Amino acid sequence: MTTALNAQPLETLAQSLDSGSISSVALVEDALLQVHDASGQGSRVYTQLFESQAFDAARASDLLRGAGLKRSVLDGIVVSVKDLFDVTGHVTRAGSVVLADAPVAVSDAVVVARLRAAGAIVLGTTNMTEFAFSGLGLNPHYGTPLGPFERSLGRIPGGSSSGAAVSVSDGMAAAAIGTDTGGSVRIPSAFCGLVGFKPSAQHLPKQGLVPLSSSLDSIGPLGHRVTCCAWLDAIMSGEPISTINPRSVASLVFAKPKQVVFDGVEPIVLQTFVQACEVLQQAGATIVEIDVPEFSEWQSIHAKSGLVAAEAWSWHQHLVAEKGDRYDPRVLSRLLVGEHIRAGAYIEALNRRKDWVNRLNARTHAFDAIIYPTVAVIAPLLAPLIESDELYGKINALVLRNTAIMNYFDACSLSLPCHVMGQAPVGMMLSKRSGQQASLLEISLACEQVLNRARGI
Repeated sequence: MTTALNAQPLETLAQSLDSGSISSVALVEDALLQVHDASGQGSRVYTQLFESQAFDAARASDLLRGAGLKRSVLDGIVVSVKDLFDVTGHVTRAGSVVLADAPVAVSDAVVVARLRAAGAIVLGTTNMTEFAFSGLGLNPHYGTPLGPFERSLGRIPGGSSSGAAVSVSDGMAAAAIGTDTGGSVRIPSAFCGLVGFKPSAQHLPKQGLVPLSSSLDSIGPLGHRVTCCAWLDAIMSGEPISTINPRSVASLVFAKPKQVVFDGVEPIVLQTFVQACEVLQQAGATIVEIDVPEFSEWQSIHAKSGLVAAEAWSWHQHLVAEKGDRYDPRVLSRLLVGEHIRAGAYIEALNRRKDWVNRLNARTHAFDAIIYPTVAVIAPLLAPLIESDELYGKINALVLRNTAIMNYFDACSLSLPCHVMGQAPVGMMLSKRSGQQASLLEISLACEQVLNRARGI
């Protein structure tokens, strides 16, 4: 089903609203038409819909715009937020039934409040892996939305921000807000052909967010273009939206790591990535293959530290004691790992991480960005993952591997679609050290412009 939201970047929608060729009310109607399409994914994408509030907000936006009182470029545009953020008057379920009887939120999460103040229409909360603890997006409680590629075969959307990605790919929202602890914005973006942006962990305020890992949790947007993510990031960070000036691709020098991130990469992913690199090089970019032994070391550190499990357990331990039988067993098994991590081991992991980050910074600081495939595989089929715990664990680890390194590095990181239209979605990941969000967006926009010309967009 085609709607006004399908594949339209925020900039185009904002121009249409300004010209009067479409209204905010019409955008809400179009989104809900897709949500309620019986042949679509809406029932598995949204865990809660705020239909009446969305129409009220849209009518207000249209009236304000008509009076020349537009609040921001995002005014009147439909967005979705992951079911991990507080929304006033609603229960924050975090993709679980464990919190179904929790008190309703008495205030919006800070980033949600800022979106509303900018005039964004929050249509509802989106489905996710329970408590955000997986990169695949499966949810036994609310169902798993299917990704857009080869939907008839039933491929996963990626996670944990599964509903967020499909809400955008299927025109149920113009853009979405997710979270990323080990890849949960970039993985579904890569699988669903979207741009996904993960800023540094401390870049955006986390008040009103159900945590997974206090050290690694990040908040980030998903959209059709780099500019979409930049606009949302600016609004959520409380900064004015400004025009991004793309860097000259011919001036860019990228580091392509030799270790780990190309292990087990599917041929179609490798071929697509290599072709995209060639496009950038033809435009003048320099890509240097370098040794990054820290990546090999990360595998050992990550496997032994249990950093995420320890921090997740500190939040979940009382809930598990009371309602452990209501958790997704695959999520519960990962949480229980944290029960046995001793304080000394946890503190050692934090210290080792600091040292590792410092060394990786020193090794890569001379480059404009690090570049490699966002995920090693295309979106896997859902049915085999439901049937086999062993396969689920193996694929989950592989899908998370390339993105999780950058969370541990506290990098800012962005996944760009780099596949030819009609082929399996593949993401190219660009990453910079902590705090370099603005520079990364400039670099990413430059690369997007070159790649999209080659992709025929």
